[in-house]
Amino acid sequence: MLALTKKPRIDSVGEDGRGSLEWRKALQVNDAELPATVLRGARAKEGLTQKQLSERANIPQGHISEMERGKRPIGVTIAKKLGMALNISHKVFL
Repeated sequence: MLALTKKPRIDSVGEDGRGSLEWRKALQVNDAELPATVLRGARAKEGLTQKQLSERANIPQGHISEMERGKRPIGVTIAKKLGMALNISHKVFL
């Protein structure tokens, strides 16, 4: 049986004393997981499958899957291809 963990409420009082939380804390994303999370979110926002993104960016679909799972790093060259294909800055992946 899985243990439930208490996640921070987005509308709770943050460390700055205001009614907000830093988004990484709200989503419980650490720096190592950030590129994978950004890639999954950007792809979903564009409404693309991994195969469609693969074709747009000229990157093997298996590599996209590995990057989204954090099993493959996203280097500068790949980040630029992904940025162009997803209409966002490549810097979000680095």
